[in-house]
Amino acid sequence: MDIFTVETKPYLDQSFGTSGLRRKSDIFRQENYLENIVQSIFDSLQGFEGQTLVIGGDGRYGNNEAIQKIIKMAIANQFGHIIVGQNGLLSTPATSHVITLNQAFGGIILTASHNPAGKNGDFGIKYNIATGGPAPESLTNIFIQKMHQIDRYWMIHTNDIDLSNVGEQTIGSSIVEVIDPVYDYTHYMEQIFDFNAIRKLFQKGFKMTYDAMNAVTGPYAKHIFEEVLGAQEGSVIRGTPIPDFGGIHPEPNLTYAKELVDLAYSPSAPDLCAASDGDGDRYMILGKSFFVNPADSLAILAENMEKIPFYKGRFYGAARSMPTGGAVDLVCQRLKKDCYQTPTGWKFFGSLLENQKISLCGEESFGAGSFHVMEKDGIWAILCWLNIMADTQKTPEELVRNMWKRYGRIYNQTINYDTDSAEKAKHLIDSLSAKLVSLPQKNIKNLTITEAHLFDYTDPVTKAQSTNQGVLIQFGPNDQAMIRLSGTVSSGATVKVYLHHKDTQTDLATEKALATLSEATQDILNIPKYLGKNVRITKT
Repeated sequence: MDIFTVETKPYLDQSFGTSGLRRKSDIFRQENYLENIVQSIFDSLQGFEGQTLVIGGDGRYGNNEAIQKIIKMAIANQFGHIIVGQNGLLSTPATSHVITLNQAFGGIILTASHNPAGKNGDFGIKYNIATGGPAPESLTNIFIQKMHQIDRYWMIHTNDIDLSNVGEQTIGSSIVEVIDPVYDYTHYMEQIFDFNAIRKLFQKGFKMTYDAMNAVTGPYAKHIFEEVLGAQEGSVIRGTPIPDFGGIHPEPNLTYAKELVDLAYSPSAPDLCAASDGDGDRYMILGKSFFVNPADSLAILAENMEKIPFYKGRFYGAARSMPTGGAVDLVCQRLKKDCYQTPTGWKFFGSLLENQKISLCGEESFGAGSFHVMEKDGIWAILCWLNIMADTQKTPEELVRNMWKRYGRIYNQTINYDTDSAEKAKHLIDSLSAKLVSLPQKNIKNLTITEAHLFDYTDPVTKAQSTNQGVLIQFGPNDQAMIRLSGTVSSGATVKVYLHHKDTQTDLATEKALATLSEATQDILNIPKYLGKNVRITKT
């Protein structure tokens, strides 16, 4: 086996967070761009010689070409066992499970999550550690340092590895193992949920439609929902992964999953409509003419967690990201369980999950998970709903409305302001931060600001501190607005505004319930002043 060294120079635009690095596809196709990232990751690790590395991706444009390079570099860097998903496919939660199942040293996941794919779309790479979770900030900081210093990488001379057939092949002193991407994950889900109860639900005529959005979860959904659980053939739509995701934006929300939403609100709506995103770590739930927002979904899961066999006697508490509505707080309060509010970012849930502070966590962006894997998990969340519906014999609407009767309703809305100017977006946040001290006690649109501050967080386990994680403005006990910059776009910037209003009236239109809060927040932000008129606005 011939190992060769390639001289290279740093790309100074390369950064790396716990969600990895995302850029446009053509940027990743620059000479040595991907190779620099991969070698910098390997240069940052210690003690991996002879160990196992898991590699997978969401199947987007450039996925398999990148995997071939990573395999050859992993062998050259002396990993002893490389596990790859068949045809280069492994969802993000499935990769997390494969890492822990095989006691791997870590894993590389090729994904830009819910971002569009294709030649003109996005590509991404992230590294997960032996726990199955994303690399912590302390490690990603080393990645960045190495990326900005790199002058060479190592690779082997060999033909491309056949990824189409399951099995092992030996290359030099390393074993490359191609695995069925669906098998291990399905077997794990069978250990978590009451599959017999869910089968009976389908046998009684329960119907669902699952939109895989032409992304990685299609094979998982077809096998689990249709073949194992007995959902009607054709329940999974857009179930074949396509490198450009069929030209759609693979994000499961009311804006980008419009076809599914239209079905849910049609006369022929099935009992459940659900979807997941590009790499399988987000989800959406709809009943007949009824949308379940992520905050209410998290609360329903918390209230019914112990109805799921795996969590019987193991519901320790819950956590939510700062912008997520607080319905789950009310549930945990009644159950006398702890509930934590963290900054946005899955990494903040890791120590809580690992130390059994919580059993459940979720984000406003349609992500939820538990200690079963150290990643968000869309299919798992949908199986939770199916298990709960099988146990309670209630529809999504009935479950949510019953919860509203007990606690009141927290109306939620996220407004996304997409701009091509990251500098303008940062200026908006900085300007808002600077005037926080002058906001309390101001009356705007008949709402009085009672509190305004930057959201800071201290991890209850590690005591690590994270500052300036967003701006929080409280208008009395029932209204709250939060503003932050999103870190998941590949270019430009997105300013996210989150609105929450609690009310005893549970049948208001969301826009009407949030109208006064929305007007007050816009008065404070004055977005046109900072971002200009060429801003793309979406609401979820």
